[in-house]
Amino acid sequence: MGIPTLPFGRTGHQSTRLIFGGASLSSATQAAADKAFDQLVAAGVNHIDVAASYGDAELRVAPWLKRAPGSFFLATKTGQRRAQGAREELERSLERLGVDHVDLWQMHNLADPIEWDVALSPGGALEAAIAARDEGLTRYIGVTGHGAQIAATHRRSLERFDFDSVLLPYNYLMTKNDYYAENFEALVKTCAERNAAVQTIKSLGAAPWGDRPHTHTTWYEPLSDQADIDLAVWWALGRPGIFVISAGDLEILPRVLDAAGRLSQRPSDDQMDELVSRRSLQPLFV
Repeated sequence: MGIPTLPFGRTGHQSTRLIFGGASLSSATQAAADKAFDQLVAAGVNHIDVAASYGDAELRVAPWLKRAPGSFFLATKTGQRRAQGAREELERSLERLGVDHVDLWQMHNLADPIEWDVALSPGGALEAAIAARDEGLTRYIGVTGHGAQIAATHRRSLERFDFDSVLLPYNYLMTKNDYYAENFEALVKTCAERNAAVQTIKSLGAAPWGDRPHTHTTWYEPLSDQADIDLAVWWALGRPGIFVISAGDLEILPRVLDAAGRLSQRPSDDQMDELVSRRSLQPLFV
């Protein structure tokens, strides 16, 4: 069947609804990265999301862009909050990626209230983003974030500026947080009205690691069995109009691609409750 596609908001780009999460390349060798590239091409994925703070990810993606020019919608992020620092980080990202522009430049994890105000005020990162867009260094501007407060924060961000995309967590357990669910629904409604893309992360979040040894490269324990991944991916992609970014672990990438390529009916609440109970799933954010 293949991974379904959807216009990425107002950009008009027909992006695969599963977007490759470049955090998985943070400490990967080029050989491991190139193996992932082959998997993405075979699955038809045409959208890559990286960030300046993702270790070597931008460097690992650069050879892909030379091998398949024009094949991917390319997004990166800056964690800088002031204009000068953000501009310098964008120039570094472009150099590392080996490109003269990106499709989407995002303010990374804009959640802290003070940082939010700095970034979106005169002299802040938003000012640098608008200038970069005007100069053709990025085509679109987005905002990302983590945590139980971020849906509400993104709503405030959209009041301050007409972002082309937002990115935030979305999985079954998070919808059981009434505050988060209410703000997520309101955010999605606003984005639909504005034709802004909604990207989601943490669809495979199983639990915080706590004191347990890390068996994956993600900062949280991800679901790893194919049947469990199927349920989580089908549930997330079962919501129309949103995109799902793959987990930051190359080991489970083939299973995520497989699930997205066999997209089936959205699992019921009973099925998801059984998964929560059987796997002892815990919220990543409280």
